[in-house]
Amino acid sequence: MITVVGWDGHEFSARAVDKLREAALVVGPDAVLGQLRLSAPTAADDALLEVLDDHLEHGEGPAVVVAEGDPGFFGVVRTLRAHGLKPEVVPAISLITRAFARAGLNWEDALVVAPSGPGQIDRVVNACRAHPKVALLVAPGVGPGEIARELAPTTPRALIVCEDLGGPDERVTHSRMGEATTRPWKDPDVVLVLDPLHQPKEPGWLAGAQPGPAEWALPFEGALPPEVRAFILAKLGPRLGDLVWDVGAGEGEIAVECGRMGAAVVAVERSEEACARLRANVLRHGVKVALTRGQAPPALEPLPDPDAVYVGGGGPDVVVACAARGPRALVCSLRKVEQVTAVLERLREHGYRGEGTQILASRLTLDPDGSHRLTASDPVFVVHATPAHTA
Repeated sequence: MITVVGWDGHEFSARAVDKLREAALVVGPDAVLGQLRLSAPTAADDALLEVLDDHLEHGEGPAVVVAEGDPGFFGVVRTLRAHGLKPEVVPAISLITRAFARAGLNWEDALVVAPSGPGQIDRVVNACRAHPKVALLVAPGVGPGEIARELAPTTPRALIVCEDLGGPDERVTHSRMGEATTRPWKDPDVVLVLDPLHQPKEPGWLAGAQPGPAEWALPFEGALPPEVRAFILAKLGPRLGDLVWDVGAGEGEIAVECGRMGAAVVAVERSEEACARLRANVLRHGVKVALTRGQAPPALEPLPDPDAVYVGGGGPDVVVACAARGPRALVCSLRKVEQVTAVLERLREHGYRGEGTQILASRLTLDPDGSHRLTASDPVFVVHATPAHTA
């Protein structure tokens, strides 16, 4: 009873034409319906489900929903199926396909993000920070200007802005970020956000985001045993769309691991020597980490709000400054049990519920006579906290 027909500005396929001729009702955006010569009654799609329910209740014949591009890709098909409807689908070329074609780029290695509004801009921006090729389906409050404005301080990117794709005013513009924030855009459909310095790796087998790392807790020559790092990563839960702060980052053990898992990462470190080693580790592992050299808490003030924070040094005052920014997870490592009590008390005062764990790992060591013995590493206390209202 319901067919969804995609439209990309070109002539409909024969199958789509037949469905439109048979339709007792055609529903779609006013801007699209106005360009079609239809004999059937039409209705705007701003109350799509209500219109279709009423039509089906009266059994007035087949209905067609016209949607832009491929309606099965972040489109109306998802809405209809969630409502219990099982439409037949006649797709057209998606806006994403057309955008990359107009730019002359392959896109099997691109992330595609489709925010529903300005409330999701942080996750979109974090994906752009962490991934070298992102296609943004523009939504109200999330367009070229907003993306460029959020990325500009720390993450240089090239933008390709696609306006009115498939329409009479189609325009594809290569834009610098400064230009994107000031230029008036006319109904942009897609923004391609590209890292101009990225060197593509060998062709992969998976479209979009790549598989996660094969191993956690890499063999760094750093301050934390790998068993401790694995526990810290489990509590941070870094993922695509997150922004993670690594405060007192040292050589970047945690920063690099979080970047390998797809999160956007900002490392804060005051030591010039440690920063140099951190940069080398970032390059060696091929991840994206923004480095802020400075002393926390002051160095934290200009940074965008984090989703998760690891504090490797700085004491209770730094932990409190991080908690004030409202991350969903806050983890710190400590060497003395007295520090654990002080940090937990300060976290409770700032609306966080925390717990502490001592991690003492012992490794098998091979002696010259061929026997084995256990060699214990120094104990590390890990505090993990989450906002009390979500616990």
